[in-house]
Amino acid sequence: MRAMVDAAAAAVPTPPGLVLAPFRAVRFTPAAGGDANLAALTSPPYDVIDDAGVTALESADPHNAVRLILPRDRDGEPGSRYAQAAATLADWLRSGVLARDDAPALYVYEEEQDGHRQRGLVGGVALADPDAGIILPHENTMAGPVSDRLSLQQATKANLEPIFLLYDGGGDTSRIVAATVATPPLLATTTDDGVSHRIWALTDQPTLDAIAADLLGRRAVIADGHHRYATYRHYQAQRRAAGDGDGPWDFGLTFLVDATVSGPQVHPIHRAVRGLGVVEAARRAESAFTVRRLTAAGAADVAPLLDELARAGQTGHAFVITDGRDAYLLAEPSADALARSLPADRSAAFRRLDVTVAHLTLISDVWGLADEVGVVDYFHDAPAAIAAAGTDGTALLLNPTPVADVTAVAGAGERMPRKSTLFTPKPRTGLLIRLLDEG
Repeated sequence: MRAMVDAAAAAVPTPPGLVLAPFRAVRFTPAAGGDANLAALTSPPYDVIDDAGVTALESADPHNAVRLILPRDRDGEPGSRYAQAAATLADWLRSGVLARDDAPALYVYEEEQDGHRQRGLVGGVALADPDAGIILPHENTMAGPVSDRLSLQQATKANLEPIFLLYDGGGDTSRIVAATVATPPLLATTTDDGVSHRIWALTDQPTLDAIAADLLGRRAVIADGHHRYATYRHYQAQRRAAGDGDGPWDFGLTFLVDATVSGPQVHPIHRAVRGLGVVEAARRAESAFTVRRLTAAGAADVAPLLDELARAGQTGHAFVITDGRDAYLLAEPSADALARSLPADRSAAFRRLDVTVAHLTLISDVWGLADEVGVVDYFHDAPAAIAAAGTDGTALLLNPTPVADVTAVAGAGERMPRKSTLFTPKPRTGLLIRLLDEG
């Protein structure tokens, strides 16, 4: 698949900078329940929904967007799910469940969760090779998810959910967004996860021109949606290789957020290490870290452990290891251990990440474990990591990675260790859809 993109690279244009294009969004209409039913019509992003979640969302409403992003195969027809999604989208457009807005717009999108507000713009971002330094990834992608999303995009000819980009702003775009959210929204809803969502449409040409001028010289980092961005670029290369020339496929649906003004909350992703008990893990760690025993409150109440971890992390690398009964703080890794385990040919930004030290110094070098699935697994909350570790494993708890560190690694042209950080709230799927053959 990468070879296909390379072969068509000469025909794929490089945009002049960070370009966010207006588009005519496809949205749910009153025929589907309208604003009053948006919570039941929309879904989380595809990659955070398990099988039970798909069933629950399908039950919430017959028109829930999960039927587009995670369609089911027809009985006895493996692989039919992509055509099924395309047929569903066409039917909803034909019946008026979905309809396109009359005028192209950039959409201001605000999410609020537990008092935290995240604001940005939804539009079509001009696609660029990472080497152009305009849109920077911070994680590697895998062929399987890209192939899946590409098959879906080929069938539906639509961007069904946005990727999530962060940039350092503070300019006219951020001021326009801040002024817009003081006006009545185009739509609003609160979903069952407690996140409120509000959207406004910007169609005034002088406003759009001011945003375009402000963004052009900036660059953005992919916070979430690396596989979808790769899908956008594969699809673009395919269309251009087929002789289609310029078109909507040169852009991809994106939620662009100024991380310096109204950015996301950042959460750690914890690890469960199999086959190494916490007492032995602490003993081995003494060769490279300062190890201090803590009082473990159990998996049900890890707040004191996380508080201790946060305090220790203010002055350097720090980790907590626990099995829910015993707990230890690992801090102050030795210079010798860091020099031995961290690759000298990687950037300072990469080498100073907690997740880098966790994987290369602690897991691989000190513990001598293979850093692979089944040995090291990943969890969004600490109790789940502790439960997964069980009686013969160890939960490795981390502090969140600051956004500035993510940006620094991406800016150095490097990738972070997998599952390095979690940004929330994520944009809701189904609020705004972008068609690819009609702009």
